[in-house]
Amino acid sequence: MSPPAFEQPVLFSLVAGGFAAAFLHAALPTHWLPFVLVGRAQRWSLTKNLLAVSAAGLAHIASTAVVGSLIVAAGLALDGLVAGFLPHLSAVLLFAFGGFYLIKSAIRRPVMAGGPALDLAEPTVGHATAFWGLVAVMALSPGEVLLPIYMSSAQEGVGALALLTLAFAVGTILGMATFTTLARAGASVLRLERWARYEGAILGIALIAIGLVIVTHQH
Repeated sequence: MSPPAFEQPVLFSLVAGGFAAAFLHAALPTHWLPFVLVGRAQRWSLTKNLLAVSAAGLAHIASTAVVGSLIVAAGLALDGLVAGFLPHLSAVLLFAFGGFYLIKSAIRRPVMAGGPALDLAEPTVGHATAFWGLVAVMALSPGEVLLPIYMSSAQEGVGALALLTLAFAVGTILGMATFTTLARAGASVLRLERWARYEGAILGIALIAIGLVIVTHQH
């Protein structure tokens, strides 16, 4: 018999929190600045740039889902021996990640995108190489911040995990596409990266809030 599902408001909170965490995580410059720089160097149109963003975002979430599924499978096996282990562990990890991002935002300044101007004369690599290179970079770096959220709903069935994966995908692609488009449209990259200073704090608070939802549900 399958374990009882989350109450609908709690499940909605987790999915909404997963979307918010994915969007905020995608707002980090490492998730959109490479696409802006490569797109400029390759003289890509906005459409092609956003295709690369979408493909890379899906690859990023696919690798996150694979790693998350393995962790969930291992956790469920252990959960059979230690009742309630997985949700509590996921809450602890969310608190740890949230605290890490809060501390990091308080003591570390974001790296500014300075340096020499780009040479836009001719693309230095083939378009296909540049496109799939960006996809591969994102595929090989699963979103570690999102993994505890998978763990928090591991016992709620495939449906809950599928909803979280969809929320992660939409939030990630929307975040990457939004900041890539803003930068291409002429918004100051330096201003966007100054905003990243607050993104760390917001992401930390969001992760801690999701952890609190999990702990509240457990009690």
